[in-house]
Amino acid sequence: MGMNMVSKGSLAVIETLQKEFPSLELVALSGNFCTDKKAAATNWLMGRGKSVVVEAIIPKDVVQKTLKTTVKALVHTNINKNLIGSAMAGAIGGFNAHASNIVTAIFLATGQDPAQNVESSNCITLMEETDDEDLWICCTMPSIEVGTVGGGTSLPAQAACLEAIGCRGGASTPGDNARKLATVVAAATLAGELSLLAALAANTLVQAHMVHNRKPATKN
Repeated sequence: MGMNMVSKGSLAVIETLQKEFPSLELVALSGNFCTDKKAAATNWLMGRGKSVVVEAIIPKDVVQKTLKTTVKALVHTNINKNLIGSAMAGAIGGFNAHASNIVTAIFLATGQDPAQNVESSNCITLMEETDDEDLWICCTMPSIEVGTVGGGTSLPAQAACLEAIGCRGGASTPGDNARKLATVVAAATLAGELSLLAALAANTLVQAHMVHNRKPATKN
């Protein structure tokens, strides 16, 4: 996300200041207010990297036929789990079902810094029933830290993934590819939130794990 570039620029500024003020002491190049790779209210409130809001309208018949639940059940589950439950836990930026799963998967696949999953997974998921009785879902992610040049993005497999989603390398307008990648992360997170909350609302989560995430027993 360009942190090395910022560090290099910051050091140049400090060295210039030290020439003018010889007594100026550099304690540490980073003062931790950034706040990098740590859960902090400043990232949740002020943003860091890319701030993205994604939303979608899911028709009620799709909710019933595909997600096997109802709009009202989804809204009820989201309020009680993601909002009330997270508030009771004292969460900072954790008002979601499992944003971190999606963020981490995309970060590993596209050569991002996996440790920055901490603040990049800040997300609040909201759901409401529309006037047409469809589902409105929204994910707000204020601190997605991504880049498309340098670091792990140049590795063959990761570069191929970035190429597949049209985000590899720099863009004609600086930052466009990084912004696009952040949007992809947020959109995938929304889809993941919808899927897990539907499974929870319909109480099929454990059943799905037992059917699809288990290997047959083997005998020695």
